[in-house]
Amino acid sequence: MNEKLADTGGDRVARALAAHGVQHIFTLCGGHIAPILAAAKARGIRIVDVRHEANAVFAADANARLTGVPGVAAVTAGPGVSNALTALKNAQLAQSPLVLIGGAAPTALQGRGALQDIDQRALVAPHVKACLCVRRVADLDRAVIDAFALAQDGLPGPVFVECPVDLLYDEASIRGWYQEASARGNSLAAIAQRWYLRRHVTRMFAGNDHTAAPAVAAIRPPEPRASDVDKAVAAVLRAERPLLLVGSQAMAVPARAHAVAAAVTATALPVYLSGMARGLLGRSHPQQLFHQRRKALREADCVILAGVPSDFRLDYGRHVRARATLIAANRSRREAHLNRRPQVSAIGDVGRFLELLAARLGEHARRPDWMRSLAARDAEREREIDAAAQAAGTHVNPLALLRAIDRIAADDAIFIADGGDFVATAAYTLRPRGPLGWLDPGVFGTLGVGAGFVLGAAASRPGAERWLLWGDGACGFSVIEFDTLVRHGMAVIAVVGNDAGWTQIAREQVKMLGDDVATVLARSDYDRVAASLGAEGIQVRTQAEVPAALAQAQALARAGRPVLVNVWLDQSAFREGSISM
Repeated sequence: MNEKLADTGGDRVARALAAHGVQHIFTLCGGHIAPILAAAKARGIRIVDVRHEANAVFAADANARLTGVPGVAAVTAGPGVSNALTALKNAQLAQSPLVLIGGAAPTALQGRGALQDIDQRALVAPHVKACLCVRRVADLDRAVIDAFALAQDGLPGPVFVECPVDLLYDEASIRGWYQEASARGNSLAAIAQRWYLRRHVTRMFAGNDHTAAPAVAAIRPPEPRASDVDKAVAAVLRAERPLLLVGSQAMAVPARAHAVAAAVTATALPVYLSGMARGLLGRSHPQQLFHQRRKALREADCVILAGVPSDFRLDYGRHVRARATLIAANRSRREAHLNRRPQVSAIGDVGRFLELLAARLGEHARRPDWMRSLAARDAEREREIDAAAQAAGTHVNPLALLRAIDRIAADDAIFIADGGDFVATAAYTLRPRGPLGWLDPGVFGTLGVGAGFVLGAAASRPGAERWLLWGDGACGFSVIEFDTLVRHGMAVIAVVGNDAGWTQIAREQVKMLGDDVATVLARSDYDRVAASLGAEGIQVRTQAEVPAALAQAQALARAGRPVLVNVWLDQSAFREGSISM
């Protein structure tokens, strides 16, 4: 490491990040954070620079979900921090552990009209688990250590660390800067100001000679109480039609994903998977159900919500019939009791709950008749989808396109979902290959996560095949990041479902209001945009072109090229009546 970086606050931050095993920082450059980026690079951490701060945070979010190590994003002060807010809120609601490092105006000039100086703590605090605002150089590494522990402890989520710029450069430079900024002359006011600033800098750098290696905190997942697991076991054994719903919280410890999958299999329960749990059981597990979940919930006499809150996705708990026994396993007591009080609540890590449940149930929860009736209904729905995929039109049937992707995607494929109607159809029809093979925004329903999530997935799984499923509306948020993908040599197959509109909104809006205002887009050449940024672009207008285009895209991606396939879709009524409130 060069001498200019060795004694900086920026290196204190970098050293603490390296101690936590951080391999990537996602960022958009700024003078307020430059010493962190330079020092991190010198310590072997890869710096992935993006074109919008939100995408840096989305990338850190995806990185965290796939690795279990909090993702790290660094943004400059003021608008850099404010640009990151939507992605930060998305991570909070998705319960994704990440650390956002934000630059800030110099400590002595905050509140005095300095460049990009705003009250960042007030802006960020509602959207994170904690705001750590550092005021001494010696406290920088401790703030990073505390941020990592907080992000992972209990209910995971984002933590913000504010690092003022005058804490990040070397002491000699900062003393010289404050001397230059001091008042001249021998007036009492000028003498007092110089004395104050010298004292202020001395306090900022006090204790900076302490350079002990950062001590990384060991965070253990919260253990559910054995008595609550026993109650859940008793309730399941009494049931004739038990049903298991598994959500993203089951993947809070990615290293345990295969153990959680084995536990779900061992329960012998029929199961629906959602969020990050999609793909947990592979493509065609005999216990997994994909369709008619609402009907199944209304028939079940015992329902286990494993990391699934009773929010709008379950009609605020009304999808589960009133007489059913409800078991809620969740890291959050508030979420476990949201909108509907369960008869049994097991507060702790959901994956661990499923492992303990399986160990106590053995084979005793197997209900063959119930499973057969659900599987038969699922198979009938699959036949209906296959029939709908055969419908011919002017351009491309979205169901047929998604069936074609599902047939050829690699066994290690990761699907990244970003969009409305097209992506919701994909969630209903695509089959993730295995655990941690699906990424979507989560409960916030944020459009624009796609490019950032792909960057995070590429950093976490460099050898995997990555499919970005983009609605044409969502594509517009971050297609510029193809520049980033090209510069960093990250291959991706982006498939844009181009139906020239915000179709998920338009379908109900036109029906209810008789007007398509603000829902109409153009059949834009997104493929040419990607090509102009140095990637490969393919345009598909008819069904006959689909197989060759997808094969070409796969070949380009295997050669290390990012590629965008712009597919002109026919209108579809597949998701009629799907609006959520």
